[in-house]
Amino acid sequence: MSQIQENDVTSGATVWLTGLPSAGKTTIAHELAGRLREAGRAVEVLDGDEIREFISAGLGFSREDRHTNVQRIGFVAELLARNGVLALVPVIAPYSDSRDAVSKRHQENGTPYLEVHVATPVEVCSERDVKGLYAKQAAGELTGLTGVDDPYEEPVAPDLRIESQDQTVQESAAAVHALLSERGLA
Repeated sequence: MSQIQENDVTSGATVWLTGLPSAGKTTIAHELAGRLREAGRAVEVLDGDEIREFISAGLGFSREDRHTNVQRIGFVAELLARNGVLALVPVIAPYSDSRDAVSKRHQENGTPYLEVHVATPVEVCSERDVKGLYAKQAAGELTGLTGVDDPYEEPVAPDLRIESQDQTVQESAAAVHALLSERGLA
C-alpha cells in the first residue's frame, strides 16, 4: 500500500448533516456509522440532542445560543476528525454563518469537512414529527420551531443534497458513503 493510500485510510473528516427537525439526519448518520465501523473505521456520531444535554446544557434557542451550540459541536467534530475519526454530525444548524464558521475552522486546520443537506420538505418533516415538535407548534405550545416560525437558511452549495423522502435510509447513507469514498475518506 502506498503512503498516500495509508494516510487516506486513517484520515478523519467531519460530515455535517444539516436539515430541518425530523428530516432524517440522525437516522442517516447512524446507518452510515454502522457501515463505516464494519469497514474498520473509527466513527463518532455527534447527535445534536445529546450535545445539547451534555455539552451545551443551559443554552436556549436564541440565535446567539444556537450559534454557540453549533460552534461547540464544530470544535469537538474538528478535534475528533483531525485525530483520525470520522465525525458524523446530524444537527439542524439553521444559520449559514454558523455553519460557515465551522467549515472555516476545519479549513484553517487542514481537516476535511463535508456538508450534507438533508433537504426533506417541511411538510414531510411535519408528518414524521419524530419528537412531536410540529404538533406542539401547531397547538401553540411551542414557538421558534426551525423551518416553521424560525428561519432555516439552506446551504447554497453543499457537497451533497439528499432528499430523504425519495429514498430509503440505506440509499441515503450509501450516497454519503459514496461521497466519502470519492474524496478518499471512506
